[in-house]
Amino acid sequence: MTRIGVAGVGLIGRQHLDAIARARGVTVSAVFDPALTEDVPWPVAKSLSDLAAQSDGVILAVPNHLHAQMALALIDADCPVLIEKPLTGTAAEGVAVVRAGEKGGVPILVGHHRRHNPLVAKAHEIIASGALGTVTTVQGTCWLPKPDSYYAQAWRQGSGAGPLFINLIHDIDLLMYLCGPITHVQAMQSNAVRGAEAEEVTVATLRFADGALGTVNLSDVALGPWSWELTAGENPAYPKTEQSSYLIGGTAGSLSLPNLSLWTQKGGPDWWAPMDQTRVPMPLSDPLKTQIEHFATVVEGKAEPLVSGADGLRAVQVIEAIKTAAGTGNLVAVGQ
Repeated sequence: MTRIGVAGVGLIGRQHLDAIARARGVTVSAVFDPALTEDVPWPVAKSLSDLAAQSDGVILAVPNHLHAQMALALIDADCPVLIEKPLTGTAAEGVAVVRAGEKGGVPILVGHHRRHNPLVAKAHEIIASGALGTVTTVQGTCWLPKPDSYYAQAWRQGSGAGPLFINLIHDIDLLMYLCGPITHVQAMQSNAVRGAEAEEVTVATLRFADGALGTVNLSDVALGPWSWELTAGENPAYPKTEQSSYLIGGTAGSLSLPNLSLWTQKGGPDWWAPMDQTRVPMPLSDPLKTQIEHFATVVEGKAEPLVSGADGLRAVQVIEAIKTAAGTGNLVAVGQ
């Protein structure tokens, strides 16, 4: 039985704890949260080092600005760590964490849990098979109508805690997994509704390494059904809609996600000819549970991280580039 500790017992930390309860071959060793004032049904560690000593691996589910310092402490304690996304609050911190993990030989996983969804693996298989031809364009939508109560916690109103780092970073990771690295971005953003530091709307254009161009449209002040959370059915807390949030187009076909609709033409491309739609059925899954079980296999030395620290760093670099591009109006190279 692999012992998993959880640092941070807020909304996300409790989701991980629930996932551990559903997962096979794992148990909660203890939790650690200096802000914890209530009685909880898990053993409570006195410190992060105490949590590491009791655990085979630790999940970091704390506010973004704490990720780097706590991850480095766990790596120094030779404790494998699953860091809830984003990897870190800045790319510079991410570089330090990834280097420390590599130097110490300590596994780092990043909580881009969508990669553990079988429909994502199927989409990757479809694209890799050449069914779309050469991917030329990508469109992603992430509209999440958050209530004002979500922003009652002051840290969520800061510039590093808006929907770019909280939500869109998941979409960026998935789009790069499906379509390759993003090399350059341009962007605009707005915070005209709440007026806090955190962005409310961001629109970005993306250049992929293979030449494809894409757009992402992010808003947590637009009421609409088009986001991965509201379309994939991964989390029962979100009411599922029958819409799509990604469109991936190529010279021979296109794919919408998460409904896995493949559009092709027998003699195409020809805009006058009818198109064929193939819907690939996939059952609903529990990627948080699967991610926990994968973490256990990595801790046991039986697998390599599906989403590594380097993967998490690349996603942070893209988000950071989008923020820079929005602030300057310039085309920004990712990781520069």
